[in-house]
Amino acid sequence: MNFRRGGVVNDPEINLIPLIDVLLVILIFLMVTTTYARFSELQINLPEAKGDSARDEPKRLDIGVDAQGGYSLNNTRLSQTAVQDLTTVLKSAAANAPDSVVIINADARATHQSVIRVMDAARRAGLTRVTFVTKSSGE
Repeated sequence: MNFRRGGVVNDPEINLIPLIDVLLVILIFLMVTTTYARFSELQINLPEAKGDSARDEPKRLDIGVDAQGGYSLNNTRLSQTAVQDLTTVLKSAAANAPDSVVIINADARATHQSVIRVMDAARRAGLTRVTFVTKSSGE
C-alpha cells in the first residue's frame, strides 16, 4: 500500500567538500612528517693527501699569583710586580702569537688588586683572551 502518490523521492546526497578538506590535511601532515633521503647521483672518489694538521690550540700564557702578590709566568718567577713590567713580559712572551690565551692561576688568598694588575697588563699587551683556573668546591 502506497499512501504517497506522486511524491518526490529524495536520493541521498554525499557532500564531497568536507572529504576533500580532510584528505588535504592528511596530505599536508604526511608531507611535513616524511623524511626524504637524498642520494647522490655522482659517485666521487676524493683524492688523498698527507700533510700537517692545522693547529687550533693557541699559545698558553700561564700566570700564577701567590698569596703575597708574587707573579710567575709559565712556572718562571717574575721579580717585577708593576703593571708596566708585566705588560712588557706578556708582550715578549706572546711575540709571534697574538691569539695567545692568558690563564690566571691565582691563590685563593691573593689580593684582588694583584689579579687586576695581571688583567690590566694583558689588556695593555693586546691579549684579549683571559681565563681563570679554579678547582671544584667538592659539593
